[in-house]
Amino acid sequence: MRLSLTMRIQIDPVGYIEFAGHKVRCALGRGGLSSTKHEGDGATPIGEFRLGRVFYRADRIAGPPETGLATFQITQDMGWCDDVDHRDYNTLIRLPHPARHENLWRGENVYDVVIEILYNTDPVRAGRGSAIFIHVAKPDYSPTEGCIALTYCDILFLLRNCNDGDTVAIPHPKTP
Repeated sequence: MRLSLTMRIQIDPVGYIEFAGHKVRCALGRGGLSSTKHEGDGATPIGEFRLGRVFYRADRIAGPPETGLATFQITQDMGWCDDVDHRDYNTLIRLPHPARHENLWRGENVYDVVIEILYNTDPVRAGRGSAIFIHVAKPDYSPTEGCIALTYCDILFLLRNCNDGDTVAIPHPKTP
């Protein structure tokens, strides 16, 4: 784990992420990058955002990941509300839940380790996008629904270098 210096994680719009002297491939949202992110557009939001909590599947990885961020074990009753009309929009929820949501306990491995990106959190604005995370990429780096996805090994390396206050910067794509 690093000392208390803040780290700025930089996204390259062509599908790379730079941190702690490393540049590795990543997957971004199927809707590209957007400064006008809205629910369901599949876009990764443009801006600079703090990192939040880390969630992990203890049944799939040995213990909490090494990091300076707060870690929480994913349980089968954890979800994330993506219902723009519900007061719990863009928050961690307990299942069952009456509003539309996504389950954090998934059959596929993309949510084995999840880093919360504090996008649309303070305050939460209905319809501006929810559940923006850094999570495990699919083997083919297929686009996400708006998240940033890295290999499992790259996420663990990133987390070893993260502390509270670190940010991820997602810039406007360069125009030719």
